[in-house]
Amino acid sequence: MNNIYIILPVIIHMATAILCLASWSSVRLQKVISIVGNLAALIVSLFLFKAVYEGPILTMQSGNWEAPFGITFVADTLSVMLVTFSNLVALAISIYAIEATSTHRKKYGFYAIVHFLIMGLNGAFLTGDIFNLYVWFEIVIISSFVLMTLGGKKPQMEGAIKYVAMNMLASIFFLTAIGILYGIAGSLNMADLAGKIAAIENRGLVNVTALIFFVGFGIKSAVFPMYFWLPSSYHTPPSVIAAIFGGLLTKIGIYAIIRMFSLLFVMDTFLLDLFVILAILTMITGAIGAWSKTSIRRMFSYLIVCHIGYLIAGLGLFTQLALTGVVFYLMHDIIIKTNIFLMSGVIYKIRKTTDLRRLGSLYKDYPLFSIAAFLILFSLAGIPPLSGFWPKIQLFGEAMSSQQYILLITLIIASFVTLFLMAKIWIQAFWKPFTLKDEKHKDFFQPLTLGRKAALIGPVVGLLLVTLWMGVGANMFYEISSKIAYELMHPDMYINAVLK
Repeated sequence: MNNIYIILPVIIHMATAILCLASWSSVRLQKVISIVGNLAALIVSLFLFKAVYEGPILTMQSGNWEAPFGITFVADTLSVMLVTFSNLVALAISIYAIEATSTHRKKYGFYAIVHFLIMGLNGAFLTGDIFNLYVWFEIVIISSFVLMTLGGKKPQMEGAIKYVAMNMLASIFFLTAIGILYGIAGSLNMADLAGKIAAIENRGLVNVTALIFFVGFGIKSAVFPMYFWLPSSYHTPPSVIAAIFGGLLTKIGIYAIIRMFSLLFVMDTFLLDLFVILAILTMITGAIGAWSKTSIRRMFSYLIVCHIGYLIAGLGLFTQLALTGVVFYLMHDIIIKTNIFLMSGVIYKIRKTTDLRRLGSLYKDYPLFSIAAFLILFSLAGIPPLSGFWPKIQLFGEAMSSQQYILLITLIIASFVTLFLMAKIWIQAFWKPFTLKDEKHKDFFQPLTLGRKAALIGPVVGLLLVTLWMGVGANMFYEISSKIAYELMHPDMYINAVLK
């Protein structure tokens, strides 16, 4: 059966981007088109998720060429979960951008480029062909580079140069690994490659190929020692763009690592130990970098790096329970990392800075927003029963069971560092008195219309409600994560669905 509706999330975003370009002269029309397109994509992805979660893995063969000869799209539970969360974030971003993005940026293709970026993400999550995974990666990189430079301010350009240079290097590694893999296996279909790679006698060459793939994906994911570009670039663009980057872009690299090292490459002792070591170093360097920062945006950028270490740690443990924790944390991280940058954007709108030394009295002046910010910050820290707590406990337990005590200690230290930094932000930005005499102290929200307030605060509150749901309704998300982990530990389900 050729399930063509699998690629509807990709088609909807492509069509929405084209309509936004066709409406170039009307920013107001672009806003409406963007919100409607994101809402349609989210609804479709929810139906797709329901179909896959309750039924078999779905596949689509482009042009009716049977696998492995044609281009295959595969909707397994991991893919459709990521597509659904990406479209949820995209909807929040499109609403937030109404008030948070300047008209200048909107006039020069902001909405269209965002939809091309989400189209690339959805394509990458759904493709079953490794070369097309590279193609979708490039669409995401090109779109993100345009977004990062949109507006043309000097800090943005400096951050963009670092960003594009490292991502071009990652693409070179990725394409080189694809070339080697095609040379030794003669296929590009991931399900077909799984069997052919297992039959290759030269395991040394296979392992080297695996490491080249990991370097390429590790750069994109900001894994140690390839992380330094992220904190240097993610704090430079406007908060709405940083939210897209923080919530989604590193996750495409993590997805690729999960897919490749659960489906194609055997996780032997060397790779498991390598993942554990890199996870420890990633958490340590991210925590140290965040500790020394006074800018909220810079602190959050380093915490992205630190928390990528949690995901790599779960892959290094590579048990079904550990992968359950990885998937749960991945869902939590997409929502919470998007929301902390949206929240920081509101803070910047209010005080014209995100430097903790120049902030204060936010709770006194804006108590309702501050309560929402409190829940967001401490969800990131993983305070029970908020969403970040449950996957961390899963990873702690598996590290203990696997006798990875250094990893366990590092996970605990990174969690306490995150907690300390969230408390620091709360105390200095929200609780302490506002003492700077030269700053104008006025009510930011008072002159805004109800619609403008809803556009700015609505997405923050909406994503916060999702986060709270993930904490309170952890059993449901645990079941989803457990199903995905089972499929990852049994790749024959994916292979049989594609190759029939």
